[in-house]
Amino acid sequence: MFTMARYFIKTSFTFFILGLISGLYIYGAKIFGWTLPYTLIQAHLHILLMGGMFLMILGVGVWFFPRARKDDKKYNPAMIKASYWVYTGSTLLRFVAEIFQGLYPRGAADIIGLGCSVLQVMTAISIIYSIWGRIRPVGSQIREARGEKF
Repeated sequence: MFTMARYFIKTSFTFFILGLISGLYIYGAKIFGWTLPYTLIQAHLHILLMGGMFLMILGVGVWFFPRARKDDKKYNPAMIKASYWVYTGSTLLRFVAEIFQGLYPRGAADIIGLGCSVLQVMTAISIIYSIWGRIRPVGSQIREARGEKF
C-alpha cells in the first residue's frame, strides 16, 4: 500500500473515532443532561459519513484501482495529495464549525461552515475526476465474455 492510500485510510479511521466519541457524548447528554448543541447530531453524522466513509472509499479506491494509463491526462497524484489535505482540513473545520453553530447561532461559524462545505465539494470532485480513468476492467471483461460469473 502506498503513502496516499494510507493517508486516506488512516484519516478515515481517525474521523470514525471522532464520530464515535461525538455519538457517545450525544447519548451521554440525553442521559445525564449535559449541554447538547442542537447541531452536534449533524456534526456527528457529517464526520462519520464524509470524514469516515468517503475517505475510506477513496483510500481503498486509490489503493486498489489499476494504475493510470500512460495517456491518462486526468490522473494527477499531486492534485490528489493537495485535494486530500484541503478535504481533510475542511472536514475537520466543518465539524467544529457545526458544533459552534449550535452554541452561538448566527455567528462566524455559519460562514466558516459554508466555506468548508464548498471546499469539500470542490476537492471531492477533483479527486474523483483524477481517479475516474483508473476505474476500468483489467481482464474481467475477458473472463465475463467466457461466461464466468462473479
